[in-house]
Amino acid sequence: QVQLVESGGGLVQAGGSLRLNCAASGGTINRYTMGWFRQAPGKEREFVASITRFGINTYYTDSVKGRFTISRDNAKNTVYLEMNSLKPEDTAVYFCAAAPLRYTTKLITEYDSWGQGTQVTVSS
Repeated sequence: QVQLVESGGGLVQAGGSLRLNCAASGGTINRYTMGWFRQAPGKEREFVASITRFGINTYYTDSVKGRFTISRDNAKNTVYLEMNSLKPEDTAVYFCAAAPLRYTTKLITEYDSWGQGTQVTVSS
């Protein structure tokens, strides 16, 4: 397992942008599919996006397609989530996660390392 720390969250107006960062330590992320999840108050944690080990394949939940972009820099051991055209319904705590797989996945149970989360709040 690797240790993951998210940053970059904050308060933004609807239509604005944020970039989340996920810095890994204790291992190299090129052994992992990386994912972003989010959890809004009173709701279950849900999948947002994932990216395979060398960035060849990405996978997004329908509600963020065309607005969010997941990317990774294995040399920096960091994963990013670029979020544009933000909506109030994007408000949540965003979590970074690592899965020891070679394919993309949206299944929470396949990720075995998690960060502590970063708050994203989108005002209307």
